Amino acid sequence: MSTVSGTRAAARRLRDYLQRRRGEMRDLLERLVRAESPSTVPAAQEPVLDLLENALMERGYRIRRLRGHRTGGHLLAIPGSRSKNQLIQLLIGHCDTVWPLGTLDTMPVRCRDGKLYGPGAYDMKAGLVQGIFALEALGVLDLQPGVAPVFFINSDEEIGSGESTPQIRRLARSANRAFVLEPSLGQNGKLKTQRKGVGRFIVRVVGKAAHAGLAPEQGASAILELSFVIQQLFALNDVERGITVNVGTIDGGIRPNVVAPESHAVVDVRVLRQEDEPAVAATIRGLRPTTPGTQIIVEGRIGRHPMEKTPGNRRLWELAQQAASDLDIDLEEATAGGGSDGNTTSLYTPTLDGLGAVGDEAHAPGEFVYLDRMAERAALLARLVLEPPIAREGG
Repeated sequence: MSTVSGTRAAARRLRDYLQRRRGEMRDLLERLVRAESPSTVPAAQEPVLDLLENALMERGYRIRRLRGHRTGGHLLAIPGSRSKNQLIQLLIGHCDTVWPLGTLDTMPVRCRDGKLYGPGAYDMKAGLVQGIFALEALGVLDLQPGVAPVFFINSDEEIGSGESTPQIRRLARSANRAFVLEPSLGQNGKLKTQRKGVGRFIVRVVGKAAHAGLAPEQGASAILELSFVIQQLFALNDVERGITVNVGTIDGGIRPNVVAPESHAVVDVRVLRQEDEPAVAATIRGLRPTTPGTQIIVEGRIGRHPMEKTPGNRRLWELAQQAASDLDIDLEEATAGGGSDGNTTSLYTPTLDGLGAVGDEAHAPGEFVYLDRMAERAALLARLVLEPPIAREGG
């Protein structure tokens, strides 16, 4: 946008319009939350994707439904007014949740004290609503972005985006920037300018069974060896470098009176810098047994690289600060320990994450969003969408 006064005026027009649409935003959010959509039930995605498709079509978007093979599929929305060869910017979110079907029986949608509670409200159906209404506001107020906003919504983010990642990569490679509508961090609504990379490894130990009372010396305990392995894994934690390694589950053995012939551990790995990935992964894959007669087998990898503070990402954060100032919003940044599709887009294009709802208790029974913050956050997103193309050098 051309002038400081022009950006401020546009931001406030957007905010005022969206404040008048708060009731409609809440209504759409309630409908989306009532459409339960666990990642692991592909058929459950159909109703929520139908709601999103209709909402975006009503706002002038052309819709492509991308069929899923192991998921409920995904949705790509392109502005009907997009001109040929116009640059695109990517808005990205997910409609799947961690909550099983029937959760509404014990976690009903309810509004109280300015908050809306319900499974998936905060993570991240409110972010989808904010994105839809941000695009509506731009259209109604005839504020035409120079970079066409394309909206991609997947249904497998909560289980690692295995099927949708190729589509996300393709879109990110051609996008001038990406805005991720995951919830903000904490009740102050911090944007996520850095995310840890995420990996999962399974460490299996093979030993030899023997009678624990009659001939224990003839066995080789896989559980004993696993206990040594676990200590080596926890020793990889490095707070200063942002490396966290957690053995989340262990299993093994046959019976109490049998020397365990097998055991395994599932390991969660988080890294803040991509440069640390090879060493951490190599150390885990290079584990060697200390208990005679045992063998270690390691499977897995770091599947999501970190979202780092690249020059392009920092530029988006600077633009967000200016946009927030235009809207009289106090804005802070933060590092998130969890991964998102922003980890993927950041590898290819400048990315800003956490532009969704302000609330708390994601994946917890008290999950909620602040209803009165939705309009201002939608205005923040709309204001950012109006930015001209940003330079990609070093981003």
